[in-house]
Amino acid sequence: MTLERDAADFIARARARLETADLRPRLRQIGRVEEVGDGVAHVSGLPATRLDELLRFEDGTLGLAMRIGEAELGCILLSEGSGIRAGAAVEGTGEIARVPVGPGLLGRIVSPIGAPLDGGPAIEAERTDPVERPAPAIVDRDLVTEPLLTGITVIDAMIPLGRGQRGLIVGDRKTGKTTLASDTIINQRDSDVICVYAAIGQKASTVARVAEAVRAHGAMERCIFVVGAADAPPGAQWLTPYAACSIAEYFRDRGQHALLIFDDLTKHAITYRQLSLLLRKPPGREAYPGDVFYLHARLLERAAKLSQEKAGGSLTALPIAETQAGNPSAFIPTSLISITDGQVYLEPKLFYEGQKPAVNVGMSVSRVGAKTQAKAIKSLADSLKLDYAQFLELEVFTRFGSMVDERTERKIAHGRRLRAILAQPEYAPLPLSLQVALLLAVADGCLDDLPLSLIPEVRKRLAERLPQDLPRAARQIDETGALSDETRRRLLTLIQDCVAGLAPKADD
Repeated sequence: MTLERDAADFIARARARLETADLRPRLRQIGRVEEVGDGVAHVSGLPATRLDELLRFEDGTLGLAMRIGEAELGCILLSEGSGIRAGAAVEGTGEIARVPVGPGLLGRIVSPIGAPLDGGPAIEAERTDPVERPAPAIVDRDLVTEPLLTGITVIDAMIPLGRGQRGLIVGDRKTGKTTLASDTIINQRDSDVICVYAAIGQKASTVARVAEAVRAHGAMERCIFVVGAADAPPGAQWLTPYAACSIAEYFRDRGQHALLIFDDLTKHAITYRQLSLLLRKPPGREAYPGDVFYLHARLLERAAKLSQEKAGGSLTALPIAETQAGNPSAFIPTSLISITDGQVYLEPKLFYEGQKPAVNVGMSVSRVGAKTQAKAIKSLADSLKLDYAQFLELEVFTRFGSMVDERTERKIAHGRRLRAILAQPEYAPLPLSLQVALLLAVADGCLDDLPLSLIPEVRKRLAERLPQDLPRAARQIDETGALSDETRRRLLTLIQDCVAGLAPKADD
C-alpha cells in the first residue's frame, strides 16, 4: 500500500508540473569560440547577436559583444574565463549588461557587475539598471547654481565646483590627484551628497587606502566603491565607469545629490585601446580607436543638474586624467578638457616644492565660475585669483636677485601668506566657516606682519576657537554660505585675538 500511495503522489506531482510547464518551442542561439586570450574571445555562429549584448559561455563566464562582423564577433570577458577553450559553446542571452542599484549598495565595495568585494553579504538591490543609458535631454536639465564644497580652500575660493558640473582633475603621476578626490568625498560627511568612487585599473592597495581614509575621516555609510582593479580582466575595467554612473544616477533620479569620481579615465582609455587592438578595430591617433572621444563624451554627459520637473537631483562628475612629464596637451587629457566644464591642474613642480595641494591656479579654470560659489567666499575671493597670479610673477623676478621697492616687497609678503593659507594637509578638508575666516585674515592684512612659520599656528587656533567662541556665526556660514557685516566684524575680532599672542619676528 505504501508503494502504491507513493506512486500515486509522484504521478499527481508530475501531472501538476506538466500542466504548468511552458512547452512552447524556444529558440536558442549557440555559437562556438574560435579564439580566446588576453581577456577577449572571437565567436562564430551567432549572426543575430547585437552590439553590447551579453553572451554566456558554457562555464558560466559572461562576455560583452563589442565588435560585430559578418563571419564572427568579438567580445570582451567580464571575468577571468580560465575555463574557456577554443570550440567551447557560447550562447546569446538577448540581454544587455546591467548593474544592481539602490540604497543597499551604500557603504559597500562592489565589482562592476555588483558582486561584493568587501567580504560582506550579497547585495540587496532595489532593481538592476543598464550600464549604458542615454544622457538627460537639454529640456530636462537646470542651471548649475548650487555649490559643491570640496573643503579645499584653493578650489572652493578660486576654482569653484557646482552640483551637476563635470570638473576634471589632471596632473602627473603621484601629484595628489586621488588625495584631492578622497578629500572631496570626506568633506561630504556632513552634507546630503552620496559619493560613488569608481576605481579603474587602480592597485588594490590604492583602493584600500582611499576606503580606509573615508572610513576614518568621512561617512563610509553614504559612499559606494565600484572597483575594477588592476588585476581584474580588461573587460571589467572597461565596464567600471559605466556601472558606477548607473549606480549614481539612481540617487540623482530620486531627487538626491550624488558625486561620482572616475579614477582614472586615462587608464580607462588605455584599457579600451588594448581591447580594441585585440578585437582588430582600426587604430587612430596614438593607436587609440577613432571613437575614444565619444566613449568618454557619452559617459560624462550623463552628469547633470536635473530640473524640478525631474525631481531636481544632481550628479557631479570628477574624472581624473594622468599626464606625462607635465604635458596636458596629450591626446586623452585634451579630449577630457574639451568635454568637461573646467579642470584643476596639479603641477609636479609645486608638489616637489612642498605646496600641497599642488594646484596651478593659472592653468586651472572653472567654466561654471562664481555662479556656484558660496556668497561668503565670493565676497572675499573676487580679486584673489588675480592677486595670486600677480604675486607668482613678482616672485619669479625676485629670484634673480634684483632690487625691488617697498610696495613690491609688501605684495610679495602678502602673496606668500596667501599661499601658506591655501596649503593644507591631506584628509583634513576645512568647513566653509574656517575657510572664510582664513581668507578674511589674508584679505584684511592681519597676517602680513606675521612670520610664515606661524601661519599653521593661526590656522590651528582659528579651528579650535571658531566653533567655541562664535558657534552661531560659524553655523550660519556653514548652512547659508552668507557673511553678514556683523559676522564679518566678529570674525575679524577673533582673528586679531588669535594673532595677538604671536610675536612678530624677522621673516624668512
